[in-house]
Amino acid sequence: MSSTEPTADRVVRADRLAPVEVAEVLALARVAGDADGADPFDEHVLLRLREPAAPAVHLTARATDNTLTGYAHLDTTDPANGIGVEMVVHPTYRRRGTGRALARGVLAAASGPLRAWAHGDHPSAAALAVDLGFTRARVLWQLCRPLAAALPEPVLPDGVELRAFRPGEDDEAWLAVNNAAFAEHPEQGRWTAADLRVRLAEPWFDPAGFLLAVESSTGRLLGFHWTKVHERPGSAPVGEVYVLGVSPAAHRGGLGRALTTAGLAYLRDRRGLDRVMLYVDDSNTSAVALYERLGFARWSGHVNYQLG
Repeated sequence: MSSTEPTADRVVRADRLAPVEVAEVLALARVAGDADGADPFDEHVLLRLREPAAPAVHLTARATDNTLTGYAHLDTTDPANGIGVEMVVHPTYRRRGTGRALARGVLAAASGPLRAWAHGDHPSAAALAVDLGFTRARVLWQLCRPLAAALPEPVLPDGVELRAFRPGEDDEAWLAVNNAAFAEHPEQGRWTAADLRVRLAEPWFDPAGFLLAVESSTGRLLGFHWTKVHERPGSAPVGEVYVLGVSPAAHRGGLGRALTTAGLAYLRDRRGLDRVMLYVDDSNTSAVALYERLGFARWSGHVNYQLG
């Protein structure tokens, strides 16, 4: 993508994609993910691709034979805080200016600050970001752990018990604790009821793997560990510490560690998985330290670049 050679690709902007175009983009993402070892889009973009009414700008790059060679997604939900950008180029069509053409299209389509993710932290993406004046703002580590290794027993604080999430009953309480726990997080701390509902409707959702820590005497929600299982044809399923949070009122009691180990035990013992992964900001040093003490190691990095 760092090539300065002109590309013959035609870049087209659209406010909505037809179903056949969405299928093309998802197929392109799978090919790129297999080649790079890191999926080019996060979950948020994939969900929005399947929601036709979601506010977004779509840029498609096509070769002269109409083959989809690249795609860029601009999330315009909150332009004041930055337009989210994620971009992918087909592995066969790289180093011919396609990425640069898409990037120019992004700059032309944007009217505010930009936040662009480079999943996998590839050198070509870094070079393109520098050339266009973006600065490296955040690093999201992907950590991994084998589940065959010994797990410490979860030790809950006195007066706290675990139970499964109840869709439709726990939604409001969970959103309140999640948004308080991640108040400073640019993505996780702004979830709405709609954000939660769309994930509860996903095929991977498993209420038994959505663990809530509640106060035994009152039922008050204190923390949670939402697990997820990634299944991909031809590959062994992988578990994920999808979201783990503790209410600010319940910090420093060991609840975060207990919730983490309880969720890992669920993925190993109830789902029969061999490996688990998670994402954590490198700036969240306390969380990184907790996960490393529990046997997680760095697998890959994802970098957020900003402009404006």
